[in-house]
Amino acid sequence: MFNKLKKKELSELVFEGALTLGIVYLLYIGMELMFTRLVATPPAFLREIPSLRRFVMVVDAFLTIYDNVFQWIAAIFAAIFTGWRLARRYKQMQLTHILDELHYIAAGHFDHRIDANNAGSYVDVVDSINTLVESTVQAMAEERKIEQSKDELITNVSHDIRTPLTSIIGYLGLIEDKQFTSEEDALRYIHIAYTKALQMKVLVDDLFEYTKVRQPTTPLLLKTINMGNFLEQIVADYELESRKRHMETEVIMKTSPLMIEMDVDKMARVFNNLISNALKYAHGGTWVHIEAEKIGSEVIVAVKNNGERIPEESLQELFGRFYRVENSRSKETGGAGLGLAIAQSIVTLHGGYIYAESDETETKFVLHLPLKQTPPVKE
Repeated sequence: MFNKLKKKELSELVFEGALTLGIVYLLYIGMELMFTRLVATPPAFLREIPSLRRFVMVVDAFLTIYDNVFQWIAAIFAAIFTGWRLARRYKQMQLTHILDELHYIAAGHFDHRIDANNAGSYVDVVDSINTLVESTVQAMAEERKIEQSKDELITNVSHDIRTPLTSIIGYLGLIEDKQFTSEEDALRYIHIAYTKALQMKVLVDDLFEYTKVRQPTTPLLLKTINMGNFLEQIVADYELESRKRHMETEVIMKTSPLMIEMDVDKMARVFNNLISNALKYAHGGTWVHIEAEKIGSEVIVAVKNNGERIPEESLQELFGRFYRVENSRSKETGGAGLGLAIAQSIVTLHGGYIYAESDETETKFVLHLPLKQTPPVKE
């Protein structure tokens, strides 16, 4: 244990131990000499009190007869006292080391950890401190990540709002300055401004929905429904668009009837986004299939299409905010880039998860949802 101390501290301990041992032993020798002196030349008060003098003489006699025994007793007592004193001193040194290490970490060296091997009896304390430092560092990293995320959110929102807003101001400015040659031109400018305003509204609505569903305390209006009927109704809304794109849409229920508890409006948003994306971006595809089945205590729904493969690097980023597979931020194809992030948040609110897979044969988005929602724990 002592060999783990620094040389300076070890020398301090040795010196302090020797000093303590010497002082205790000298106290014993001094007491023995004092009794010998009292017997040899007793002071006046001792001669006047015979009983006290006899006591002193008896003690002196014992010290003389059992001198070796008392010396051993004194030596053992001195050793025990010295050991106790050194143990206390050693713990003080360990505590000082721990405090020095804490000050070092607090000075900004957050990657440093206290060596528990040198902690002696403070091993549990050091382990707790290291755990606390780890959690603090993680919390700081998470906070920086959140701040960075907020900055990115502001940057992306500013970009997406500024583009249509610039067009709106430009075309309305032409109308304001009467820089049009005919009423038809004025109406065209108004129509473009109106279209851009609708794009801004979609973005604002998506942002509001995204921030709302990101909160884990967002309430769910739960209903028990037939998943087959629900999906059929969703797909029916895309009948015209699928015909326009010459694609077949079909619901395939592998388990029927399939009853599930969920927030209908929010999950409708999820499937609307997935089906809409499948129809828009399945370049070269001819079908979109929605398959659902019950496995154990959960429902698995896959929205599949046989369109162009999504690159692997894009699959990892699909559910990020404002991410689009296309490099362009054009609203003609990319939208606001919040749809899948909102879908993931809604699925998470339901206690499930969603992921995407894509190969040369098909692309699919797979949802895992519990059959029953777990009620929130009341505090």
